[in-house]
Amino acid sequence: MDNSYSNVTEKMDKTISVLKEELANIRAGRANPRLLDKVTVDYYGVPTPITQLANISIPEARQIVIQPWDSKILSAIEKAILASNLGLTPNNDGKLIRLFFPPLTEERRVELTKQVKKSGENAKIAIRQVRRDAIDIYKKMKKNSEITEDDLIDTEKDIQKITDGYIEDIDKIVTAKINEIMEV
Repeated sequence: MDNSYSNVTEKMDKTISVLKEELANIRAGRANPRLLDKVTVDYYGVPTPITQLANISIPEARQIVIQPWDSKILSAIEKAILASNLGLTPNNDGKLIRLFFPPLTEERRVELTKQVKKSGENAKIAIRQVRRDAIDIYKKMKKNSEITEDDLIDTEKDIQKITDGYIEDIDKIVTAKINEIMEV
């Protein structure tokens, strides 16, 4: 029976990874190179991620340094960052670009915390939907006499245990992100 839950855990794992990706894009006042993952630069007519055009480093907690391998694209990178709505103003010195992260205001921290909680709640809803769909499949199997009543009860318990584990993981991820936002 345990092998048949791989579809359930696969879907739940995907939900967790989507949540982590979503939370990584929430700026918590600290420099995080993942913020630049979705920023693309027009490089010889091809939209290319900054991460493929430059070396990105974090010399301080509130600063990202972008050093392109081709200095001719500095202004293109600068324009892409401005157009990306990250809320950051690039500082171009002719060789590299510095992004400074201002400290978060208390009001902004509260706003970000609400956003993180909402993302966590959406992930929990998705996990519960996967559980509901899986249990429905087993109920149909019971109705068609493919499994017994006892098998159905055991399966529901197993799927609920899996679901509880994933909900717990979501709570830990959300709590860690909130702590990151509040400690800065």
